[in-house]
Amino acid sequence: MSMRHKAHPWHGIEPGDNSPTIVTAFIEIVPSDTIKYEIDKASGYLRIDRPQKFSNMIPTLYGFIPQTYCAEEVAEYAQEKSGRKVIKGDGDPLDICVLSERPVTHGDILVQAVPIGGFRLLDAGEADDKIIAVMKGDEFYRQWNDVSDCPSSYIDRLRHYFLTYKHLPSEDLICEITHVYGRDEAHEVIRRAMADYQHHYGHYTT
Repeated sequence: MSMRHKAHPWHGIEPGDNSPTIVTAFIEIVPSDTIKYEIDKASGYLRIDRPQKFSNMIPTLYGFIPQTYCAEEVAEYAQEKSGRKVIKGDGDPLDICVLSERPVTHGDILVQAVPIGGFRLLDAGEADDKIIAVMKGDEFYRQWNDVSDCPSSYIDRLRHYFLTYKHLPSEDLICEITHVYGRDEAHEVIRRAMADYQHHYGHYTT
């Protein structure tokens, strides 16, 4: 009977036996999407969150790592590394951007991804890290082992998206990227997000 039911993308899919070196990513939106889709936590289906504002469109595949959660451990690490007061984690699965040479035309798919770094993003004082990864086996991007291997233009494009994707031009920015960090810190953020998940939601997988 269990095979007749779709696994919940957040609770029913493993983050990967080799995580945090290689992780499973559930992709919600792709660069061609003009609507921001987001997982509905209760049902596991994608829902429309909002239209993308103005011309702001995600430049990579974007989603989350299953069985992760941004709570106490992630917030503590963000505060330690940034020197800023971090109220808490944002209460969502850990976000991930996946670079791929080949176009992917829709979300609601699973991708094997290799984390190479991330953004330490604070959203109104909450930790909302964005892991940067490359698609496993991608012919072009697999040569990047750390975010320091990426041209600055790639990082700047992503940085601009995350600093502006929630805001109208007349609004004050509430998102701040305090650091761009490398692979080792990305691995630690993933480990902490997995620990936060087990603390809050481990009963879903037992």
